[in-house]
Amino acid sequence: MTICGYTNTINMQGKRSINYAVLVVAIAGMIISCAPQDTPAQNMKKHIEYLASDALEGREAGTEAEKKAAAYISTQFNSAGLEPRGTDGYYQDFDFLMGKNPGEVFFTIDGNNPELDKDYFVMNFSANGEASGSLISIGFGIEAPDLGYSDFTNNSSLNGKIAIFSISSPDGIHPHSKYIAYHSIKNRVKKAEEKGASAVILINEDPTAADPDKNYTDKIARVGIPVIFIKDASLVNEKEHAELRTELNDDNRKGRNVIGWIDNNALYTAIIGAHYDHLGYGRHGGSLFRGDEDQIHNGADDNASGTAMLIEMARMIRKSPLKNLNYLFIAFSGEEKGLLGANYFTKNPTIDLESVSYMINMDMVGRLDTADYDIAINGVGTSPVWDSLIREINIPPLNINTTESGVGPSDQTAFYLSDIPVLHFFTGTHENYHKPTDDPEFINYDGMKLVFDYIMEVNNALNKDVKLTFTKTKDDESRKAPRFAVTLGIIPDYMFDDGGVKIDGVSDGKPAANAGLQKGDIVIQMGIYAIDDIYAYMEALSIIRKGDNVSVTILRAGQKKTVEVQF
Repeated sequence: MTICGYTNTINMQGKRSINYAVLVVAIAGMIISCAPQDTPAQNMKKHIEYLASDALEGREAGTEAEKKAAAYISTQFNSAGLEPRGTDGYYQDFDFLMGKNPGEVFFTIDGNNPELDKDYFVMNFSANGEASGSLISIGFGIEAPDLGYSDFTNNSSLNGKIAIFSISSPDGIHPHSKYIAYHSIKNRVKKAEEKGASAVILINEDPTAADPDKNYTDKIARVGIPVIFIKDASLVNEKEHAELRTELNDDNRKGRNVIGWIDNNALYTAIIGAHYDHLGYGRHGGSLFRGDEDQIHNGADDNASGTAMLIEMARMIRKSPLKNLNYLFIAFSGEEKGLLGANYFTKNPTIDLESVSYMINMDMVGRLDTADYDIAINGVGTSPVWDSLIREINIPPLNINTTESGVGPSDQTAFYLSDIPVLHFFTGTHENYHKPTDDPEFINYDGMKLVFDYIMEVNNALNKDVKLTFTKTKDDESRKAPRFAVTLGIIPDYMFDDGGVKIDGVSDGKPAANAGLQKGDIVIQMGIYAIDDIYAYMEALSIIRKGDNVSVTILRAGQKKTVEVQF
């Protein structure tokens, strides 16, 4: 084995009595003893080179590679002198749904056996089940009473039959289609289910309409019957009978936050955080790589850079005279899945959140551009102190750009929604963002040291036995959210998967706030659209137009309530 550059070959022959427990403890001790002892800049480089190496396979949440990264971070926290503050030592585990995996699937049509994946696939919202029966074509599967159109008038009885319909519409799939409110494939399947169909086979005979994406990473709610998509419509033309079985098993995983603590016996605590997870091989969404083969997304900037800075900041603060606050350091997982780790921590905190003075988040701080030295500091509107403090700190040649909103596509959002002042440090996106080329050789380590020094100056200035005042901001919705003609003005709880969309925050001055919607409400209906998951919510938003007055039904404390929302 090789440990810290020292290679030792252990000959196991004739040594069956070796004490493995002693060996493991010895190895752990050697790993801790060889924790970086250089300058913060040198140490950050070492952390990034390890965390963004191929050996860590992209650190995707819920994988063994994530656990390796977590073990490394906890070792560094330990060597820095931080106390464990998770629920299991340094660790705080949380459950999440990665997506779905196909199980036992078969399909026969008039005795022929199309090949799974090559000829057909199971839709990601399909039920698990079996169906056998005669085939019946229902056109586009659209029933639009407001337009005087129905594909079901000549198919009054679908009971026990397997329905076939095209994913297009009578005037195609485009933004100006008069049937746009009925384009949702899932809603059309649900309509066929209501009419008695035992299963649905989807086809595409419209060259201008894109085939559906099976995308088993989507946490989309299921319908009640099996649904498959046939890639070649000729396979079902003039056929009479089919048998099929669909099975998609939930891929349940565990993510892991890593939490260390400096207890200065102070009244208040500062939280400093960074997410350490990334996209793995890019198989479960988020990748901007368009190659044919899986490749490791090392995530050197996103966010080995922030994690490296977190570790070194913990080491420096532990040795510093900053004693008027306690410090909680959190390496979050699941950020790339929807801020899962930060969301979980704020709902299951390991300290009293009422004692938290502020939260600093470092996400993508490794690519400072030397052409302009721009760094973004987001969240300066979340406390009255931020603006003056940031103007007072001057570390040339950094050029500071600020935004007020506490809401953004990173972990500080979860703390802002818990009424905690936040700052998010960010050196900008680049051509390697969410691609396999986000590698350590592109990191600007000198730039990282400038950002590190700036954040340390913020902490130095806040070394006071006081709790910062929190202020709400007029929040921009997440930059990762799709753009629609209208917005409801809510921040969804992406960990909620019990039907509907749970509100984790409401933006002042937006339609939801104006209609009296609150944090904790669960949206289950928007106009004619049943909202059973985040995808149905986004489909509804894509149809609603500015000026529309829409009835929105929510669950509040288990009770249904309907309000009128003016968009």
